[in-house]
Amino acid sequence: MSDGPATSPAAAEAAAQFIRDSLPAGGLFADQQWRVSPEPFRLDADLAKELESLGRVLHQFYKAVNLLYRKSVDGKMPAWVAQLLDQGKPSWLVELQRHAAFKNDTPRVIRPDILLTDGGFHITELDSVPGGIGLTAWLNETYSKVGQAALRLDADSQRESAHPPAEPPKLIGSDRSMLDGFAGIFGSAERVSLIVSEESAGYRPEMEWLASKLGPRFTVHDSRFTDLQDGDAAYRFFELFDTANVPNARPLFDLAAEKRIRLTPPPKPIFEEKLLFALLWNRNLRNFWRQELGEGFLNRLLKHVPYTWVLNPAPLPPNAAYPQLDLTDWQQLKALSQRERDMILKVSGYSEEAWGARGVYLGSDLSQADWSVAVDKALAAFPQSPHVLQRFHKPRVVDSAWFDFATRQLTPMPARVRLCPYYFVHGEGDQARPHLAGVLATLCPADKKIIHGMKDAILAPCAA
Repeated sequence: MSDGPATSPAAAEAAAQFIRDSLPAGGLFADQQWRVSPEPFRLDADLAKELESLGRVLHQFYKAVNLLYRKSVDGKMPAWVAQLLDQGKPSWLVELQRHAAFKNDTPRVIRPDILLTDGGFHITELDSVPGGIGLTAWLNETYSKVGQAALRLDADSQRESAHPPAEPPKLIGSDRSMLDGFAGIFGSAERVSLIVSEESAGYRPEMEWLASKLGPRFTVHDSRFTDLQDGDAAYRFFELFDTANVPNARPLFDLAAEKRIRLTPPPKPIFEEKLLFALLWNRNLRNFWRQELGEGFLNRLLKHVPYTWVLNPAPLPPNAAYPQLDLTDWQQLKALSQRERDMILKVSGYSEEAWGARGVYLGSDLSQADWSVAVDKALAAFPQSPHVLQRFHKPRVVDSAWFDFATRQLTPMPARVRLCPYYFVHGEGDQARPHLAGVLATLCPADKKIIHGMKDAILAPCAA
């Protein structure tokens, strides 16, 4: 990792000013700001290489999840798997998920949330309807331009120095890789409609910028748009829990089920559930995962995915305990000491609290009374909204810096980092392959416990 920008003060100011001045007139997020770093966030070569190959592992995991669900429905795998994944969903959505038209469909955008820790990196969840695509595309485009400009300024300022200027870091992805990656998931469709719901309206500016860069083939629409023609493609930028507030959701799904349009992500709520990681760790399914993922991919996932449990309030036999916890009843979670409850509690999916930083509780950061309330809420919600418990691996502190435009100074900031690689799946069937197009780094001040986009955070592309 870099210990901070290596450029001169003049180059740092010029770079930061260029980045801020390059923001689209309409912004990229509604009412959102972030701190500007004059440099991308640097990853060491080994981590960059590992992220490059991680897409294949996650794509295979999605395919295995899809197969596991289908086999559970057909009685070829335990019935409790499908029952758990269908829990709380309306019957029409369950039927749609099982429709033959979507039998082999998996999300064509794969974005893991990755925390950098002292013990390596940990994948805390997968997002199949992620924000940040347009933002990361803009960051890659902008920082690729600023790199050479900063290098020229460095050369001017160090012309009389014995030390040559440092080469600018190489971005992960090119200035167009996010744009081309996103465009490629729609195949040869002549028209692509990006459907953005009211719930997701904060991300509408980045999707409009994305469409403007991709040309007239791409257009952005709200949840009332229905002018779809045979052969079109559509991007679903809304979560499935929100379909009651998206008037064109059902017509959109009907057209996709009839194979009249190409739709991604598919209307399959299994891919919006965080409990998929609990299934990965379930010993009863270990042989299935080994067969469908292979020993190498399975071990990589188990190494990087924190142990995850489903908070099912059903009583255990008196002589049984939850693995790795030595608890015999979820009520015993409440009595754990602050150190023992270094765990994240969050709703699994199909809920308005299942995205962003909402519905997320860090046990070690709460009083025992507040933690008890969160546990009771999670257990009571199980029939409609299952919750998961996940080991929390504290992100390590890294050196970073942001440019303060008020003081015109580069300001150091100890930070904790979340990485979001974006993989786009191109091709059909067995020929489908994920491609890493860019990596977004969110650097929050080190005193923040949960990392997410905030006005005090630095948002930057990653470089190797």
